[in-house]
Amino acid sequence: MKAIPCVTAFAALVGGIALHAQQPTEAKPAEPERIQVTFVDPEKFTDFTSEYLARDSGREHLSEEFRKHIEWLGNQLLPEGQRLEVRFVDIDLAGDFEPWRGPQYDDIRIVKDLYPPRVDLEFRLLAADGSVVREGRRELRDLGFMMNTALPQSDPLRHDKALLSDWMRREFKRPKK
Repeated sequence: MKAIPCVTAFAALVGGIALHAQQPTEAKPAEPERIQVTFVDPEKFTDFTSEYLARDSGREHLSEEFRKHIEWLGNQLLPEGQRLEVRFVDIDLAGDFEPWRGPQYDDIRIVKDLYPPRVDLEFRLLAADGSVVREGRRELRDLGFMMNTALPQSDPLRHDKALLSDWMRREFKRPKK
């Protein structure tokens, strides 16, 4: 029985040496991500949890949804070579919980005009040479969000993503040729 750990350790050592031998001698510097999204103290955001998920996993899920949306749009809108850095400073999702409705509504987000989506963010748009093309801080609000058709209707973050989409299309609109 004692021979098995020794064999395993020897195999791991040989595998590690073989793996190291396959590494290039001159490592290329990693290219910076084209679009970087960060969340500054998300635990302090006005509203950035999903009550139907555990608090931490809910925040992680929401962060990933926002990140994927910004990356997807940025890759469509930005010219090749440009990079975008977005820092979310505060988020208040569309809708809210109304505990006075009773315990059966504790986990249900009520979406109505009274609770519009709000996002405060900072951004930097960088040219291929690293120079700053544009930067700023934006406080995004959509008081008429209930009048817009945010698709797909099955996405619980459709109003929040529509707010970000509108901002990105205005902010990073490509000049007509």
